[in-house]
Amino acid sequence: MSKTRLERINELAHKAKTVGLTAEEVAERDVLRKEYVAAVLGNVRAQLDNTYVVDGQGNKRKLKGGDEEA
Repeated sequence: MSKTRLERINELAHKAKTVGLTAEEVAERDVLRKEYVAAVLGNVRAQLDNTYVVDGQGNKRKLKGGDEEA
């Protein structure tokens, strides 16, 4: 997510707390929030895809995702 989009999210959040938002701004905020959540989840998934667990014997195994069978 770009810096300008994050700045816009923050602008809308500040405006919502002070003077309120128009219907168009509420819709824009909702779209931006969904984009932000998708970006964060993508980053977390990418990080977990490269995470390994090391057991007591030093064996390294890849961390399995929730949608994979154990």
